[in-house]
Parts: sequence; C-alpha cells; structure tokens
Amino acid sequence: MRPVEELNIGRGFVLKNRSLLAAMTNKQSNEDGTVSRAEMDWLVRRAKGGFAITTTAAANVTEQGRGWSGEIGVWGDHQILGLQEMATKLNRFDTISIVQLFHGGMRAPRELNGVQPISASVNTERGMAGEHTRAMTTPEIEGMIQSFTAAALRCQTAGFDGVELHGAHSYLISQFLGTKTNRRTDKWGGNLHARSRFLREIIKSIRAATKDKFLIVVRISPIIESAGINLEDSLQLAQLLCQTDIDMLHISCWDVFDNIDDGNPESLTRRFRNVMPANFPLISTGSVWDAKDAQWLMDEGADIVGVGRVAIAHPDWPKGLHDIDYQPTRPPFTEKHLRNVGLSPVFVDYMKRWKNFVAK
Repeated sequence: MRPVEELNIGRGFVLKNRSLLAAMTNKQSNEDGTVSRAEMDWLVRRAKGGFAITTTAAANVTEQGRGWSGEIGVWGDHQILGLQEMATKLNRFDTISIVQLFHGGMRAPRELNGVQPISASVNTERGMAGEHTRAMTTPEIEGMIQSFTAAALRCQTAGFDGVELHGAHSYLISQFLGTKTNRRTDKWGGNLHARSRFLREIIKSIRAATKDKFLIVVRISPIIESAGINLEDSLQLAQLLCQTDIDMLHISCWDVFDNIDDGNPESLTRRFRNVMPANFPLISTGSVWDAKDAQWLMDEGADIVGVGRVAIAHPDWPKGLHDIDYQPTRPPFTEKHLRNVGLSPVFVDYMKRWKNFVAK
C-alpha cells in the first residue's frame, strides 16, 4: 500500500488517501469559544490541499475545561453556528471532518477558568503554580461523560463527520489512564480496566447518542512517564479499545522513528500494529516530513499517516505524496510564507515559540 491509496474505514466512509491533519494548538479562536474566521481559513486551506482527514484543534467540552486562551469550545449551543459554517466549508473538499474533544483536567489552570483544576485524583503539575487539583466526585465524573456526549452531539448537529477523543498528552482522559495521576480506589481507579473505564464510558455514551454514520476516533500517548502511563499498559489499552465501538485508534508518538530503550528494536507503530486486529485502522503521528517518511510509517503498520508541523508550512502536502522523492522544504519559514499559507498573525506568533520554525 502507498500513502495515496484509498482506505475504507467503515460507516460509509472511504478515505481518498492515507493523510490526516493532526489536531494542533493555534490559539486562533474567539474568547467565548466560537470559531474565528482565522481558524476556519487555516483548516479549510488544508482540506483544500488534499488531506483525507482534517482534525480541528482540541475543543473543550466544558466552559471551565480550557487549557489555554484562544481555544475552540463545544460546550455551548452558541458555538454551533460557527462549527456548522466550518464543517460545511471543510466537507466541500471531500475531507473527513473531525473535532477533537478534550478537557484540560489538571492542565486547565485557575487563572484561565476561575476554578480549582480537577483531575482523577489530587495532583500537582509544574506550570500550575503548585496548586493541587481536586479529585472529581462520582457525580462529577458521570457529568463529565455527559459533557463529552453533549459536545459530540453539537459536532454532529454542525455537520462534522465525527470526533476524536483526546486521551493523549496528559489531559483529563489520560490523567484517568495513568497510575500516578489516578490513584482512586473506587470503580474509576485501580487496574487498567478500571482506569480506562472513564474513556470507555465516554465512548459508549457518544455511540448511543449519535447516528450510526458518525465516527469516533481515540488518540492516546504510548508513554507518559509523569502520568504513570507505560508502553505495556498502552498496548493493552489498544486491545481494549479495539473491542469497543470506535472506528480508528490514533497513537501520538512525537517521533515515530524513535526506538524505546528496552531491547526491542521494533518501532512504536509496529508494536501497536502487532497487538491490534489486522483490519483495524491505525493512525500514527510524529515527526513525519517527506514522502519516504510516510511510506516507511505505513510499512511499519500505520494505515493513516498523521502530520502536524509539515502541514503548517505545506498545506498541499498530501498532493506531493504521489512522488516518492517528494521532500518539502524544512524550517525556518518566513512570516510572509506562513501568512500566505493561511496562518493568522496570532498563529505565526505562537509558532515563534517553536525553536527555529519561524525565521528571525
């Protein structure tokens, strides 16, 4: 198989190629969580560029779950109109449109949300001014599951093809998955099956509430040492999730070419592929840049190649995959170039935080 080949992912959806625009923070949305024109322009330009799946930045499911300013919200009906406009524009370009749903948990700071951060257990994290999170009560956990479900329904109403549950990068779902961040002794904590109950109940609730032709993707991090998430647990989690009613599993590797120093030379992608059903769609993301990178990742077992940084500067990246020698230019990029490919001044300023990405 090659990156340009079609893929049937079920529920009536066929991907036109194997590319996915991964969710990326860009701080372009309005203060009330509504989608801004800049946010629409950024995503629509990538859909036009040929991405088979286009994923929004992380969208918070409660008003007090924000992890940063300029974040998309899906917690209120006032946000549906903008989401609807964006979905309509994306769907014109034959891309599968996905909203990434999340809650910051212990990474939803008081200075932004006005309340003490919550998590699976009492936790602290650098960057939170040393403040302890508050452990969620059982009614709050059940209410959060309904918040994720209500957010998914808003996405469906707006015309999106599905949602991605953000269980990676130390946000709330992954805080339930980790042994360090989840030290509960009730049914929401303990062994992996119990720690994944929160995620699995969200999946079950969304599937019951939405139409059959609505995609559910889950994104996880293979390893988060600070949360107590190790590779062995993540591989077992992948097997558990493949038994639920989700449609794709997305592993966030940071760098797909890195090997774990445990004596096993296999890549992370290959390890997940080995424990999953052969026909279950696997997305892998992390440091892919050119066509040979994409082909290597598919040879390792990924069905879909997710990218972030290269898509920022090269919105037509999927079109280049027809040439195995395609090597898009690498950073640094001028501000003019980034503006010409659909980044707002806010997004360009944010990218200046990335070392050597924007030319000085």
